[in-house]
Amino acid sequence: MEYMPEPAASTQAPCAASVVFPSRQILQTCALPACESKLTSQKESQNKYLQPPGTWIQCALESRELLTLCLKKLKSALTKVRLIDAGFIWTEPHSKRIKVKLTVQKEVMSGAILQQVFVIDFVILQQMCDDCHRVEAKDYWKAVVQVRQKTSHKKTFYYLEQLILKHKLHQNTLRVKEIHDGLDFYYGSKQHAQKMVDFLQCTVPCKYKTSQRLISHDVHSNSYNYKSTFSVEIVPVCKDNLVCLPPRLAQSLGNMKQICICVRVTNTIHLIDPNSLQIAEIDGSTYWRYPFYSLYQPGQLEEFIVMDIDIVGDCKHVPGTGTKSTRHMLAEVWVQKTSEMDTNQQYYCRTHLGHLLNHGDLVLGFDLVNSNLNDEYVNKMNPQHVPDVVLIKKNYDRGSRQHRRNWKLKELDKDHEDMGTDDEKQYLEFLEDLEEDDIIRKNVNIYRDSSKIPVESDTDDDGAPRISLAEMLEDLHISVDATGGAGADMID
Repeated sequence: MEYMPEPAASTQAPCAASVVFPSRQILQTCALPACESKLTSQKESQNKYLQPPGTWIQCALESRELLTLCLKKLKSALTKVRLIDAGFIWTEPHSKRIKVKLTVQKEVMSGAILQQVFVIDFVILQQMCDDCHRVEAKDYWKAVVQVRQKTSHKKTFYYLEQLILKHKLHQNTLRVKEIHDGLDFYYGSKQHAQKMVDFLQCTVPCKYKTSQRLISHDVHSNSYNYKSTFSVEIVPVCKDNLVCLPPRLAQSLGNMKQICICVRVTNTIHLIDPNSLQIAEIDGSTYWRYPFYSLYQPGQLEEFIVMDIDIVGDCKHVPGTGTKSTRHMLAEVWVQKTSEMDTNQQYYCRTHLGHLLNHGDLVLGFDLVNSNLNDEYVNKMNPQHVPDVVLIKKNYDRGSRQHRRNWKLKELDKDHEDMGTDDEKQYLEFLEDLEEDDIIRKNVNIYRDSSKIPVESDTDDDGAPRISLAEMLEDLHISVDATGGAGADMID
């Protein structure tokens, strides 16, 4: 169809009318526009449009990118005139129609310039892109990263989830599936999966192995289609675990005592000796050469009450030993189980919690003297070197801490069943670990919970640690208008 000028354009009009602008054009968009944003856990009001011959680009309605795509379809006609202005004419967002208003100029007889306005109607047709074809065929992933940890606690995975969110490693993830002992990350390419494995090696002590399965083979082009699997195993040691080091490993760490406490797990395992405050770090490669395991599970912690405490002065540094912690204080304590208050049974031990404990405080620990430990290294130790009780952490009222907590964390969009009672308890323990450890807190994005009244003080009446408002980020929510255009309001 040809747009003719008005009769008032005189004899110059036929020259301008020699330019043919089609009245209707076709735009091909993906039939599943929300597919990619759902798989990547991103809420974007953008559609994917086909840019011939085979490139798909994301454009919002009435955006500069979409206008550029429309003008490219009129490239042959625009070469004969000069484009002055181009813009969208509002249409119903669900009408499958996009109208573009063009203002063009062309020089006619005797040097006169004729200007005219055209309206081009673009019809949106839907078809599936390659990614959507794979999703509908249940064959959308090319590589999977299986992260496993052989423990009964999920503290490491909660910490790993926050690291992934902070560094935005989930953007290329097609799907995240949670199972009982780990997470599965699905990717559309092997390169994205390898990037995740490299990230895991830098953030947690682990090892991995790869395998691949042949899906199809084209004998004419000699091309192969594989599905790759990366099996990542994280060391089976979590925060607050009590471990017994192998003798050779303890000797290589500065003649450290074998009974140690894991205070945190980052890219290395951080250990402390509660009898001397000696600390050490073990990386993944060292652990797999000298493996060791937890003596107790977190659910086996028992509650003690401090009957007497005496701070130990500065101990003399023995030559050949490692460094000592400056964040802890060594103390000698007498404790009694809260379940044995009707008896006179008390236990003596040394602890690294001297800076936190006072007379009458409640503390969680492990009772070694009344336990049957099934560990090869403990069985070979001199019984005099095995302490009766090892205190792990001070016990605070969890209900009051949860009530006063005015911050929150974000979570990955995972496929999992409803969180059970045990998982909810483990998650609350992870939140408490963040409040107690500022080193771990630096690697986590913490957001202010606007639904709760902010608390200005950093301490509570019971002395429970808190996260200050200065360490919290504002959780910004972007509301998009009906057309999906820019200029959306930001609401805290």
